[in-house]
Amino acid sequence: FSDVEEQLTDEELLGEQPDPVLQNEQRKLDKRHKHEIKKLEEEIRQWHTMVGGPDNGPFSFDLDNETYAALRGRLVRYLMRSKEITLGRTTPTHQVDVDFSLEGPAWKISLKQGIIKYHGGEFFLWNFGKRPIYIDGHPVIQGCHSKLQHHCVMEICSLKFIFLINKNMTETKNHEKDIIPTCVLTLILRNKFCRILRNYANFQFKVCVG
Repeated sequence: FSDVEEQLTDEELLGEQPDPVLQNEQRKLDKRHKHEIKKLEEEIRQWHTMVGGPDNGPFSFDLDNETYAALRGRLVRYLMRSKEITLGRTTPTHQVDVDFSLEGPAWKISLKQGIIKYHGGEFFLWNFGKRPIYIDGHPVIQGCHSKLQHHCVMEICSLKFIFLINKNMTETKNHEKDIIPTCVLTLILRNKFCRILRNYANFQFKVCVG
């Protein structure tokens, strides 16, 4: 029995020895999985600007009260949730708010192709890239800008998007801009009242001296 026991022990020990080929394949698989996980983590930042697929119609979209506008493509829709967003391509070393590569082939598009900015109740597009951006068929070349209207068509390198403005959001912002806070209004009235009293006191002094 001792010989058999020693033989079994040796076989078990030999069976537990790692296979170099198997270990190499496992390392490759583990490296591939880690790369995919890292890529997904880098794309997480895009989830708040990308929702679902295309809409069923030009007016069938619902935007919440935190969204200024949206760029609707064939596959994805980008939400503009700040007064300025960057357009271009995302890489491991460069991040943009709107990554055109999620919509389709974008290797000809610059890393920072441009920006969309909300200012004074209106939206404007600035083009910083070498490729022109077409707004309703009109080219916007490098260094130039164009005003964006509701439901205008934006095209760059065969990728087309419809620009949709959340009018409820923009009207609310414009209304808030026009309202003077109570504390500011009180301060303005107080300053005017003090100025009137000062002028009246100076007038009385001049009359007494005269």
